[in-house]
Amino acid sequence: MRPLRIGVIGSGSATAREAGLAHAVGVAVARAGAVVVCGGMGGVMQAAADGAASEGGTVVGILPGGDPAQAAGGVTIPIPTGLGEARNVLVARASEAVVAIAGEWGTLSEAAFCRKFGIPVVGLASTLPERVLDEIVGGAAEAASRALELAAERRRALA
Repeated sequence: MRPLRIGVIGSGSATAREAGLAHAVGVAVARAGAVVVCGGMGGVMQAAADGAASEGGTVVGILPGGDPAQAAGGVTIPIPTGLGEARNVLVARASEAVVAIAGEWGTLSEAAFCRKFGIPVVGLASTLPERVLDEIVGGAAEAASRALELAAERRRALA
């Protein structure tokens, strides 16, 4: 059976608190044996990638540009798209559930695509409107756990 794919979406520049939360989510997802999917750049994405990488996890970074060398250090598999912000739809499609941390317009577009595709979105310190989130949680461990549970439920429902 293939590992679950958990997206981590959020601001390209993160506060220390947001980066800490994203790092902890990445750690928890990797420890569960799931793959982290992200936009592969800085801020929340980099922190989640670094967290997963610190546990030997796999991180797929779907990059806006065409150069795989631009990926954050923790990204295991950089996927250069050359699509700019249009790559947000690919981040959503590649995920089975998503944790949204902080966020601005790009994060909102990813969450909206997730909602359109039926992919659960768990909010953690999220700045997104509540209506685009399926759940709001208070901590990184809970966010990772709920995303993993929701992804597994979605996979079973689609099987």
